[in-house]
Amino acid sequence: MTAETTNEVVEVTQDTVEEMNRFAQYLQDSIPSLIAFGIKVLIALVVFFIGRLVIQWIRKIVRRSLERSKADKGVEQFVDSFLRAGLYCLLIFSIAAKLGIDTTSVAALLASGGVAIGLALQGSLSNFAGGVLILLLKPFEVGDYIIEDTNKNEGTVKEIQIFYTKLSTIDNKTIVIPNGMLTNSSLTNATAKAERRLDLRVSIAYEVDLRKAKALVEEILRRDACVKKDDEINVFVDELADSAVILGARAWVSNEEFWPTRWRLLETIKLTFDEEGIAIPYPQMTVHHVENV
Repeated sequence: MTAETTNEVVEVTQDTVEEMNRFAQYLQDSIPSLIAFGIKVLIALVVFFIGRLVIQWIRKIVRRSLERSKADKGVEQFVDSFLRAGLYCLLIFSIAAKLGIDTTSVAALLASGGVAIGLALQGSLSNFAGGVLILLLKPFEVGDYIIEDTNKNEGTVKEIQIFYTKLSTIDNKTIVIPNGMLTNSSLTNATAKAERRLDLRVSIAYEVDLRKAKALVEEILRRDACVKKDDEINVFVDELADSAVILGARAWVSNEEFWPTRWRLLETIKLTFDEEGIAIPYPQMTVHHVENV
């Protein structure tokens, strides 16, 4: 090995040693800062978990207060959802301040970007406003069966949250509808009243005794235990169709008995008509053929 090569090896070794010394000195100088930051992070985690427990405790107190005041279930769900979002935002903001983040700068940044945030969250703000309107105007409540006329979504209202309303369908599906859509379109509340009118349509052949068929349908309605006898029961000719006479029947039942009563009455009418020889015709067409002489 030449003297020149030896000198290069020595220089590289010295440089490496110097770099290691500087790195070790940097670590030694940074250890207090790293320890302090680690302690802040640990404190922030402790504050977060304690804050979660406090938030749950506050939400529980508010829910019990609303229950004692017999507030609407939708109001209770909406307030709980809004309270949870607000308290968690406050908790995160407090933790950021504990970590040394300049909250004044953050607040100024949020204020300066308020217009942009408002435009970005325009749909969410509309849904929030829709939720407030639903709770104030009460077009429906939790437990009501509603039909949203625009997209024909229907079901029982299970939850009214800050931005969305959840419906449960009769086949146990969950439909999530934005509150803004519910307030900006028409809807039907099928259970707003304690009673609901039952409308039936039954076809009979033109050859059938019309008075007998009407009397049988009326008797079936009056015999049914769920039909309100104090309210009007009406059987009438609804339409003279191409292939059949369409009988209409109207009666009143309670909301919870509407569908079972409808299904039961239709089955009873069909079985009774079969026993009495009253035909329910299929759609048919009469064709006349004229031969050329």
